[in-house]
Amino acid sequence: MPRTGRLAYPGAVPVPPLRPLPVRLIHTADWHLGHALHGFGREQEHARFLDWLLDRLEEHRADALVVAGDVFDGQNPPVSALTQFYRFLAQARLRLPHLQTVVVAGNHDSGTRLEAPSPLLAELGVRVVGGVARGADGTLDAARLVVPLRDRTGEVAARCVAMPYLRMGDLPPLEHEDPLVEGVRRLYADATAIGRAHLRPAEALLLTGHCYMRGGSLSELSERKILGGNLHALPVDIFAEEAAYVALGHLHRPQAVGGREQVRYSGSPIPLALDEEPYPHQVMLAEFAAGRLVEREALWVPRAVGIRRINADSPDEALAALARLELDAGLPRDAWPYLEVTVALPAPRPGLREEVEQVLAGRPVRLCKLSVRLTGAGGALAEADAGADLTDLSPEDVFLKLHARDHEEPPRPDLLAAFRALVERVEEQA
Repeated sequence: MPRTGRLAYPGAVPVPPLRPLPVRLIHTADWHLGHALHGFGREQEHARFLDWLLDRLEEHRADALVVAGDVFDGQNPPVSALTQFYRFLAQARLRLPHLQTVVVAGNHDSGTRLEAPSPLLAELGVRVVGGVARGADGTLDAARLVVPLRDRTGEVAARCVAMPYLRMGDLPPLEHEDPLVEGVRRLYADATAIGRAHLRPAEALLLTGHCYMRGGSLSELSERKILGGNLHALPVDIFAEEAAYVALGHLHRPQAVGGREQVRYSGSPIPLALDEEPYPHQVMLAEFAAGRLVEREALWVPRAVGIRRINADSPDEALAALARLELDAGLPRDAWPYLEVTVALPAPRPGLREEVEQVLAGRPVRLCKLSVRLTGAGGALAEADAGADLTDLSPEDVFLKLHARDHEEPPRPDLLAAFRALVERVEEQA
C-alpha cells in the first residue's frame, strides 16, 4: 500500500505524503541472447550470466531492473533464447516479488515481437517498450512511455521515460533542421517533458536509450554506428541535465558519455567479439534518493569462458606458442576457451590451418579464427611501378609484383616453377 497522506480522524490536519525511500536499480543491456561466436553457441554463458544477475538483484535488494535494448541477437531469436529470457523474468518475479523490470528494444530486437507478450509480462511486473507509441492525434502515449518505479513501501520514487531504439519513422518531420539528430533531440525533449509533468517532489527522472553516442568507444567487430540506418552519432546534450540517470545500450564497452557520469552505457555482460577480450564486463547498480543519483557501483560479471589470442610474427612462432598454451583439461566442453590466432606471413603457407589444427588436436580449446597479416609493400599493382605501362608486363612480372605486395620474402623456387608451368599450359591451349 503506498504511503499517502490521510486524515487520522474527522477534522484532523491532513498528513502530507511521506517522502519515498531510496530506490535501487540495476542497469544492463546488450544481452544478445541467441548469439554465436564464429559458429559456437553461447547459451551456457548466457545461462551463467542470468543466474549471476538474479543473485545480484537479490543481494543488493534491487527495486528495479532496466534492460536497455538488444535483449536478443536477432529479430527472430531461436526458441532457446526466448526460453532463457522468459525463464529469467519468471525466476526474478519468484525471488523478488517487488521487482519492477523495464525492457526496451534495441536495433537487434524486433520491437513488435518483444512487446507481443506484454499483457502476460505486465503480471510479472515487466514493462516492455518495443517502439515509440503515439495516440490518434500523433502525440506520444504517456501511459506506455513513462514507467513509475516504486520503493519497498509502494511509494513512487522515480519515473523512467522508456525510450527504445529509434528508427526513422519514429522521428518527427523537420523542414529546416537535420531530420536525424535534431529529430531525436525533439523526440527526447517531448518525452522528457511528459516525464517531467508526472514528477512529484523527491522523485527522480530517469531516461533510457539504445543509440550510438558521439565520442563513444566501440568494439569494431560487433557494433555498428546506428541511427535510422545511417552513421550519425548523437550528442550528449539530447538528454536533459535534470535527468538523474540515463541508461544506455548499444556500445559493449562500459563507459560514461560526454563527461556526464550519470549518462552511461552499462556494456554487454559477455564479450560478443574476440576483440572484446581485454576489457571487463559489468552491470551498473544505481541508487536514487530525494530525486537524484546518490550512489553508483559497477558490478563486474565473471567470465564463464575465456578468450585466448595469439599474435605471432611468423607461422613457426605461432605454432610454438600454440604448443606452449596452458589449458585446463578438466573443463567441460562448453567452457573451453575461444582461441584467435593471427600470423604474419612473410611467405605463403598454404597448409597453415592444417598445421594449427594438428597442434591443437585433442586439446581443450576452440579455434574460432585464424587470420593472416600480410607483410609486403601493399597497395595497388599500378602503384608498384607508377611510371611503367602495365600492358608491357609479362605474366611473370605481374605475379612477382603481386607476391611482393603481399609478402616480404620472394617466392620459393617451387612456387615460381609451378607458376611458370601453369603459364606454359595456358599458352599452349590458347
